[in-house]
Amino acid sequence: MWCPQCKMPETKVVVSRWVQASNYIRRRRVCGSCQYRFTTHESVEVRFPRVIKRDGTKYQFSDGKLRSGILRALDKRPVKPEDFERLIVKILGKISQYADEEIPSKEIGLIVLAYLKELDEVAYVRFASVYQSFDNIESFQKVVDDLQKVKLGDGIDG
Repeated sequence: MWCPQCKMPETKVVVSRWVQASNYIRRRRVCGSCQYRFTTHESVEVRFPRVIKRDGTKYQFSDGKLRSGILRALDKRPVKPEDFERLIVKILGKISQYADEEIPSKEIGLIVLAYLKELDEVAYVRFASVYQSFDNIESFQKVVDDLQKVKLGDGIDG
């Protein structure tokens, strides 16, 4: 990395720190020639797989679309912004680990549901209703019954 002060090509990294919330590396550097100190920020370029919709069409993954869908499910729920951001980071991390070049939208929905279930049960049911295209009250009841079984199971084992 060249020095922004004297333009010499040799600088040394003094401190390197990963900033998890922003997913970048902050490096404190010093020039070997003029001793000028400066900071650089390096981000990792993450490639997400293309998404295959139910009808077979393919499109580039959009974290904005993911965020808006989850925000709709979390509307008026007592979830802190930092918890929402943590949720997004977990989901994006899981999607970015997908081995194939393409991922079915159904798979993304399952990942979101798994993490939403841990965060907020109402948001989980809301997201599931859209994701699974509920068309009657029995569909809702099945999801609620499944949640209650899990809660009762946790209470017995814990």
